[in-house]
Amino acid sequence: MSKKQKYYVVWFGNPPGIFDSWKECQLSIKGVKGAQYKSFETFAEAKTAYNKEYSDYKGIGGKKKKILSSEELKKIGEPNLYSIAVDAASSGNPGIMEYRGVDTQTKKQLFHQGPFQQGTNNVGEFLALVHGIAFLKQKGSDRIIYSDSRIAMGWVKRKKCNTKLKRTTRNTTLFELIERAETWLRNNKYDTKIVKWETKAWGEIPADFGRK
Repeated sequence: MSKKQKYYVVWFGNPPGIFDSWKECQLSIKGVKGAQYKSFETFAEAKTAYNKEYSDYKGIGGKKKKILSSEELKKIGEPNLYSIAVDAASSGNPGIMEYRGVDTQTKKQLFHQGPFQQGTNNVGEFLALVHGIAFLKQKGSDRIIYSDSRIAMGWVKRKKCNTKLKRTTRNTTLFELIERAETWLRNNKYDTKIVKWETKAWGEIPADFGRK
């Protein structure tokens, strides 16, 4: 019987991230005092956990949903509806992937790309953010953009899609989009504010595909 696939979330490590093997997880936490990590049965659970806090999962099976106090909710506040929200969905890792952007208030779809063969959720989140930023720049809009992916936000900040996805004949088009997105980030200035969507307070991001 083959060993069941697990995904490892490292909140505090070198580097942090989501890994699909214990070996990679070990390399990330090796020599890191107070490393924070945990395994999950599915990539969807791992992604949700990574975008939350380690304290939400410490000492439990990885499925607890933290109930926020009224004080915490008040501190977080309400989402800014003068914004757009982006998200991606992938059936497998890698698998068929697509992404989109919507108006946060009305949920009207503003753009959609895919499906792409042999993509990952992280790649989709990255492309969605860059597409969203370019979309707002083209419109001359000062709206903010929401993402529920810290990984994608970090990649955009570094202007580099740091995916471990291997390039194949089936995902050539996807990698061409990644290269275009990276080039756009290097060659363009933008004032768009990228904000983390507070899923634990507001529920799923409006651009969510509803496949969890």
